[in-house]
Amino acid sequence: MATSSPVHTLRAVADLDYFDRRSVVLPVELSALDAWNHMTAEPGLFMRLAFRARDAISSLFGVKRIGGFSGARRATVAVGDSLDFFRVEHCAPDVLVLTERDRHLDVMICLSIDERVLTVTSSVVTHNAFGRLYMLPVGLAHRVIVNRDLRRLRRTLEAQ
Repeated sequence: MATSSPVHTLRAVADLDYFDRRSVVLPVELSALDAWNHMTAEPGLFMRLAFRARDAISSLFGVKRIGGFSGARRATVAVGDSLDFFRVEHCAPDVLVLTERDRHLDVMICLSIDERVLTVTSSVVTHNAFGRLYMLPVGLAHRVIVNRDLRRLRRTLEAQ
């Protein structure tokens, strides 16, 4: 689905180590922050266990623990604020850009909305072998998780 909202990535797509874009048509108008709030509101047992395993393994390699999604809803955010383990890099009603950076990799998530189409664009740049190894399972899981979250978001909004 084409979108005219600005989409942010860490670098040009050809220069990324990981790139994924997933979209869903929303049944109602929604801001990018509202979409984030809905998608992270109930992480579920699988996500909590996945983050716990991620933290246990990654901390052995000097990666800080992130704990996962808290489910806390935010009415507003500003550049520099934190949404769980992400830093807000840009925020507007139709675009929310979040990053997490460490010595192994940089991650950027961009939620953009154009004419009720929500697009989640994920970009990653790895810095070393651990970052590349980390992205093998995470890259596969990420696609499944975002697809699930987008379907759940649409169903939740349709039910309201």
